[in-house]
Amino acid sequence: MNEVSITTVAKQLPQYSRRTKDILPFVDTWLADMEDRFRRKVVKIFEGAAVDTRYGIMDIEEVFTATSFEAKNAIYVREVKKLGKQVLEKALHQNNWSADSLDYIITVSCTGIMIPSLDAYLINDLGLREDIVRLPVTEMGCAAGVSGLIYANNFLRSNPGKRAAVVAVESPTATFQLNDYSMANMVSAAIFGDGAACVLLSSEKEAKGPKILGAQMYHYKDATHLMGFDLTNHGLKMILDPSVPEAIADSFPKIVHPFLEKHGTSIKQVNHLIFHPGGKKIVQTVEELFGKMGKDIDDTREILRRYGNMSSATVLYVLERFLEKDIKSGEQGLLLSFGPGFSAQRVLLKW
Repeated sequence: MNEVSITTVAKQLPQYSRRTKDILPFVDTWLADMEDRFRRKVVKIFEGAAVDTRYGIMDIEEVFTATSFEAKNAIYVREVKKLGKQVLEKALHQNNWSADSLDYIITVSCTGIMIPSLDAYLINDLGLREDIVRLPVTEMGCAAGVSGLIYANNFLRSNPGKRAAVVAVESPTATFQLNDYSMANMVSAAIFGDGAACVLLSSEKEAKGPKILGAQMYHYKDATHLMGFDLTNHGLKMILDPSVPEAIADSFPKIVHPFLEKHGTSIKQVNHLIFHPGGKKIVQTVEELFGKMGKDIDDTREILRRYGNMSSATVLYVLERFLEKDIKSGEQGLLLSFGPGFSAQRVLLKW
């Protein structure tokens, strides 16, 4: 089998940004008809979310304006095309690859609906080859950035001398529901933001960057209720069960240790943890678990603080930080993310 390298990661942020403290007056206005106690509780959720700033495809006034699902989704489609093109162009430029040298394109998004999917537009906009293999990943939520890497790895391991791009573009703000006063909607509004990322991978012998030693998915039985969206007449309504951190903690040893053992290593030998920041509670849960093993997830926490949870793209922002570091040859990294299904996706890297 061929070795697969992650050669570059690029990110692209939407044009609008806002600090959490500047969102609170809009939250107050939105919840003006609710009981004081409820309003204070929601404000506390925003203040305690460990997110300082988030970016969006819409300005703050537009986010808090009641519009139809059709209108919000039209903005999603328009902006996702822009962000996808920008981030793929940026990654190709950073790697000095021509657009027509790509053999596979995998696009990842779960926060809107578009058919044809984003990859079809990127083929036209950037002049990708007519025989490029495309794979849209649309319903795997926060885990899908790592899912995309797993699919790319599978393609490339079977085919020497090939190149792949994984493009993740998400806009959770396009799914924000003004008429949903559930805790799931409040928590998701407090932690989510928009963003795009692109990872380039290669099975060429001379490819630089960390090698993928192993990649595997893990699916929890009877846990489809924990996370996802309900499609309503108002749009995509968030499902976020409060027991998610507990589910992660309970299954953590069997997610991490057998996977590493299968690839001839252990958590002691893993130097770098590249973990998806699902939210403050999930970060704290995983930090405690890894902390007992003498590891830290500082980069994960920092990405949450700077950008919020951008669904599938977020873990790729964490990965970018590691590709920018001067990491010694032979060191290992573990990519880990969780998403609807309920599932955990894992990739083992070696520099």
